[in-house]
Amino acid sequence: MTAITDFASLLAAARAQPTPQRLLFAFCQRRLHDDHTAQEAERFAAGEGGILQPILCVDKTPAELGDFAQLAQDADALDARWQLVFVAAIDSSSSADADGPLKRMVQTIQTGGDVARYLAFNRDGALLQFL
Repeated sequence: MTAITDFASLLAAARAQPTPQRLLFAFCQRRLHDDHTAQEAERFAAGEGGILQPILCVDKTPAELGDFAQLAQDADALDARWQLVFVAAIDSSSSADADGPLKRMVQTIQTGGDVARYLAFNRDGALLQFL
């Protein structure tokens, strides 16, 4: 099993799989929920708390990807508000197969589900960890 420590090792691991892979990406922004308190707003302003809102989703094969900088640039061209991206992989070469898993991924993020099952990277490409 290959340790994934950065985006390059994620791509290498996906490319090394015996079956074709699709990588699912959910680009998210951090925001306050509508009925936030003044204390929550203060914490948010200090860089803590808030909720994650998916604003852009895409699936790609490892062959369609170069490096994280290119992925970020492509995402910025569509919506530059994203602050982090969640990533999952499925065994498939067809984009049609990605629809259901991508929708479940977005739903998990929106409902505050177990996002620790996904990889996450910040805008700089640093691997994040959710506990």
